[in-house]
Amino acid sequence: MFLARRFKHCPTCGSPVEYRVPADDNRERATCLSCGAIHYENPINVVGTLPVWGDGPDGQVLLCKRAIEPRYGFWTLPAGFLELGETAAEGAQRETDEEAGAQIALHELYCLLNVVKVGQIHLYFRATLLSPEFNPGPETLEARLFHEHEVPWDEIAFRTVRETLQRFFEDRRLGRPFQLHSADIS
Repeated sequence: MFLARRFKHCPTCGSPVEYRVPADDNRERATCLSCGAIHYENPINVVGTLPVWGDGPDGQVLLCKRAIEPRYGFWTLPAGFLELGETAAEGAQRETDEEAGAQIALHELYCLLNVVKVGQIHLYFRATLLSPEFNPGPETLEARLFHEHEVPWDEIAFRTVRETLQRFFEDRRLGRPFQLHSADIS
């Protein structure tokens, strides 16, 4: 079971918290010893896109080489943390612009991956690139298009990215309609 235990002090009053099961609950929660506030720790949402340039088997995917930790220098799909005040789709579009400087037409949600051990849910949307021109932001060393046989599989930053890419290429090879994929990453 994943227990982050991120709270040491109450965000409401600053007093120490203790992890205990509150009345009418079934999980330990950060409970303030002074003001009694209960603080919930929930998964973090990572949103991104699977941007493609071109149609059919010759279509290329956009990957970004990370300029930040974790996994500096490894390749990833444009993605990042969902911000308050935006939808998952808006966050995915923003991250694609911030990381790759890519203009896209956003499509449906393609992959939902639960990464329970780190308390994250990764959501990747399919997207069509409107141009093969990129202007990567400060979190990206390089943004580049890859055919399937060119993908640097040994240099992919995260398992969720690998899973998303593998499912996409398999769907495309088999001529399957693109549908939502969901999996748990252990």
